[in-house]
Amino acid sequence: MSNNHYYKYSRKRTTQYMIISDIIRGITIEFEVTPGLFSYEHVDEGTKLLLEYAEIPSEGTVLDVGCGYGVIGITLAKLNPKLKVYMVDINKEAVRLAKRNVERNGLEKDRVIVLQGDVYDPVKNMTFEAIYSNPPFAAGMYIVERIITEAPHYLKPGGSLQIVVRKGAESVKNLMQQVFGNVELRTSKKGYKVLLSRNNPMNS
Repeated sequence: MSNNHYYKYSRKRTTQYMIISDIIRGITIEFEVTPGLFSYEHVDEGTKLLLEYAEIPSEGTVLDVGCGYGVIGITLAKLNPKLKVYMVDINKEAVRLAKRNVERNGLEKDRVIVLQGDVYDPVKNMTFEAIYSNPPFAAGMYIVERIITEAPHYLKPGGSLQIVVRKGAESVKNLMQQVFGNVELRTSKKGYKVLLSRNNPMNS
């Protein structure tokens, strides 16, 4: 299993950095990226679709799992200044760039916190209003399954898991239904599907 969910590692060291930008839900976002990172040339279509259709809490704490260079967490933080955002990725380079991008987008380090680690390991004993992810299928279905099956332990009552998937969408949807007892298709476009499951204690 790769330890670089969002980063295709190269033995060649590179100092080539680029800046990419986009507008999501009326908010301008800008990121420092480097070749080798997942979707380094532009914001990934699936990630953008997830953010366009995301249900965003009015306040509280949210989590971006497999954050890469920080698109989901940073965009959420800019869309709602009342949110505290945690972002997690297993890859050191992704985490380093995500931290730089928090600053680049004018966000406070104590409100948008980037941690290195595997799936939920860095946020043990924490719960969130919502968890967001563009699951790293390249790392194997086992990781995607962990994101879904362990999510209820990290969600507050009524909290939601919101993910975007392309390949394997039906099996992911079925797993979310099995784990949560509910699943909602928020949108479907160009093969991508944005799915939401709510942590309703009555279903557990």
